[in-house]
Amino acid sequence: MTLNSSTLSGQYFLALLGGMKDIERFMVAFLDNGNNVIETRTMSEGSVGQAVVYPREVLKYAIACDCRAIILAHNHPGGSTNFSPEDRALTQRFVDIFHPLEIKVLDHIVVGGTRYSSMAENGEIPHQCNSKANYEVIALGEAAVEENQDSFQYTHSF
Repeated sequence: MTLNSSTLSGQYFLALLGGMKDIERFMVAFLDNGNNVIETRTMSEGSVGQAVVYPREVLKYAIACDCRAIILAHNHPGGSTNFSPEDRALTQRFVDIFHPLEIKVLDHIVVGGTRYSSMAENGEIPHQCNSKANYEVIALGEAAVEENQDSFQYTHSF
């Protein structure tokens, strides 16, 4: 499967995370140079209100599959598709980790019920490092490569 637009990415993760109301799940799609999915992994499962993300584990899989880009995704069991401050901070942390390695963070999708939001489509995906890479554990909570970037279209459909 090729994930070369926010619409395709949103639909892909909606199929995997849509309607999930009992746990918060954090997933990552690891992509090759043509934005083809190498592997999609569930990196963390939590409770109704929180999931813990281990950046070191995501980095380990990214390097193991020699990916060129990643797309982050998680669900909000309460149904919200709004990005929390923690969601934004998590995305920036991953950019800080992967940008120096020339691995693009193309999007962060949040799924709530039968809908999704795309951080890339909203113009909120960071493209530059904000600080040095930080590999500490991240708590997510609903309450609480050039060609890749050029070939990823920020589209949305409902």
